[in-house]
Amino acid sequence: MLRLRRHDRGERQALALVSEPTECLRRASVDSSARTTPRTRRLVVAGLSASLALGAGLGLTGCAGPETGGGDPSGTATTAVVGLTFIPNIQFAPFYVAASDRLLPAGVELRHHGASEGLFTALAAGHEQFVVAGGDEILQARAQGVDVLAVAPYYRSYPARLIVPVDSEIQSLADLKGHTVGLPGRYGENWFALVLALAQAGLTEADVTIAEIGYTQLAALSTGKVDATIGFSNGDAVNFSAAGFPVRTIDPEAPLVSICLATTAAFAAARPDLVQAMVTALGQAIDSVVGDRDHALAVARDHIPDFDSAEAQTSARLVLDATVPLFVGPPDQGPGLDPTQWATMAEAMTAGGLLPAPVEIDQAMTTQYS
Repeated sequence: MLRLRRHDRGERQALALVSEPTECLRRASVDSSARTTPRTRRLVVAGLSASLALGAGLGLTGCAGPETGGGDPSGTATTAVVGLTFIPNIQFAPFYVAASDRLLPAGVELRHHGASEGLFTALAAGHEQFVVAGGDEILQARAQGVDVLAVAPYYRSYPARLIVPVDSEIQSLADLKGHTVGLPGRYGENWFALVLALAQAGLTEADVTIAEIGYTQLAALSTGKVDATIGFSNGDAVNFSAAGFPVRTIDPEAPLVSICLATTAAFAAARPDLVQAMVTALGQAIDSVVGDRDHALAVARDHIPDFDSAEAQTSARLVLDATVPLFVGPPDQGPGLDPTQWATMAEAMTAGGLLPAPVEIDQAMTTQYS
């Protein structure tokens, strides 16, 4: 039977003050012991109103471990928990639709991580059997020795964008030279995109000033603290527009793979049937969200705290409208994961110093379930 863990009242009140968890959905290393910078879960604090702009400083604690599927890193669990990053958000609409429309395999649960929990911590411990994470994050975790295997795409295109005021003199990546670029920190998908964007423009870190601004992109850019920021097309860019601050976005066209559904090689070997069923269910749910956004929003009301206000629903609609193109991807893209794209990403991340060790692509992703 499917069960979703609900936050308690205190958690719901805190979560109501937060905008959205996109970096989708931003983690650089495996656990807190590997961090070089304090990091919160994928959280965009530039909100649609002051009530949505409190951000990373909330200090939310991690969710309690799930009651089933836990503590079994061997891959023999008979139930499965899907780890969704940080807090409930419309960007997870396909999972909510899969749950509400009974598309998920029997015994599968959804679980949102807490702010202080590492992206792959519960997966590595066997408390989760699936997790939603960036392909680049998966590759980096693999390089650090974590058993994590991408099995299906979630976002089919990379959402990171260079965001500048509409009247900025910055027209291209090369124009960043001599300017200040703000981003949450030197970790996660914002950081990966900036490093590779600079390389593509023939620039180095020495050519720009990098400001670690946390999740304050809106405030930093609108007050001139930074000249540009690295954000997301379905998060930060939406918030700027909704806040009435006109911006332009520049696609860095970084050779990176965005959000995927991942499991462990051990679990995939032990339960290929369940992995295949999960991939199929997610594909069906994504198709449902793309085809019927109203249904996705209606379903989300049962999964996102304090979703009944007109403001919350307007925000969710804007984010969902910006997220659907990421689910669809380029017209020439195949339905599953692309080994060539992953190999290109690995080469670029290695050249950019983002991988501590070489990674065999077939250890980080598989096309078996496409």
